[in-house]
Amino acid sequence: MRKLLSLLLALCLIIGLTACSGGSSEEAAETDNTAETAAEEQTDSSSVGETLVVYFSATGNTKGVAEKIASITGADIYEIKAAQEYTEADLDWNDDDSRSTHEQNDPSARPEIGSDPVSLEGYKTIYIGYPIWWGEEPRIMDTFVESYEFDGITMIPFCTSGGSGIGKSGQNLAENAGSGNWLEGGRLESGISEDDLKAWIEGLE
Repeated sequence: MRKLLSLLLALCLIIGLTACSGGSSEEAAETDNTAETAAEEQTDSSSVGETLVVYFSATGNTKGVAEKIASITGADIYEIKAAQEYTEADLDWNDDDSRSTHEQNDPSARPEIGSDPVSLEGYKTIYIGYPIWWGEEPRIMDTFVESYEFDGITMIPFCTSGGSGIGKSGQNLAENAGSGNWLEGGRLESGISEDDLKAWIEGLE
């Protein structure tokens, strides 16, 4: 009789321990899943930026300035690449028959973009940079702005050039885009210092 009671007590103890142990495993698994979900949500939200630098650069001058702006502002960056890359001969402004001369003499020219499309979702400010060709923006910039919607986004044009100012290029882009809040922007030296660039950014209205 005493042995039978001992056996029953031992059996009850084993069943109780198994139940507790199973519950702990389920709770631990549930806690792990909750932690993973929270981590994923944090990663997703932190990966969304509010500022983007978009640029086209045929010789590298605009690229250098665009990278400095992205570094100062913590912005994402996107390069507009031509589907057909511009050669040195294409950029010869002294040649009336060069590719760039033909494009700039034709306001309706829209060179094809070769880089993958960019999503503008979540961006509130976009710096948009380019060289000045024949006193205006390269026609590929018109291709870009006509391909996207900029509603609710502050657009800041900037250019690099050998001496020409930004002229009406920003206004042209704003008109062709048909959306976005376009600021006046300005011309930036290709070798502009970080301090001068910060001052320009802070002075934007």
